[in-house]
Amino acid sequence: MYEMEIITDLHKIASLAKARNDENWRFRAYIKNLDMDIEELDKIVHKINKDVSSQIDCTKCSNCCRKSIPVLDDKNIVQFSNGLNMEVSVFKEQYIIQDEEEEEGKYNFNSLPCPFLKEGICTNYNNRPKDCQSYPHLHKDEFVFRLWNVIDQYEICPIVFNVYEILKEKLWNKRFSFYEDEIDLIDY
Repeated sequence: MYEMEIITDLHKIASLAKARNDENWRFRAYIKNLDMDIEELDKIVHKINKDVSSQIDCTKCSNCCRKSIPVLDDKNIVQFSNGLNMEVSVFKEQYIIQDEEEEEGKYNFNSLPCPFLKEGICTNYNNRPKDCQSYPHLHKDEFVFRLWNVIDQYEICPIVFNVYEILKEKLWNKRFSFYEDEIDLIDY
């Protein structure tokens, strides 16, 4: 485990995110130029993410549902609308817009916070889109290629905030070496 305090207060995270914005971009540049295999960095991020995630109950926060817009595909839309017992065409007309930044066939909910967020939880939780299920995406491989999104989510998600802070503490300007199955970096 790590020694850092896990911060979950959203006001504190937002304040620290503003104060550390330049630092976060410098650390992003550091990671991009880090002489480390992508797989080794992923291994570190996955371990930290697992530890941090185990200490944070996302359903007590749900800030992602208030501030982030998931990308949905046709399969997500069918599954979500079926979970609501709603015709797909009606669901699309009432709640969905074409995602302007994504390729054809990608959509977003048409409002923030998510129209299905009630009392801190999704009213269609078991059928939520894969983008929502996967959030904050830190368990995925190739972390180094998703750093723009990590910095965007840093002030929104306590998990992202804490993982990035621990990474800064453990990796920035530290000397480390790796062994085949053991990370000799983090007394963690």
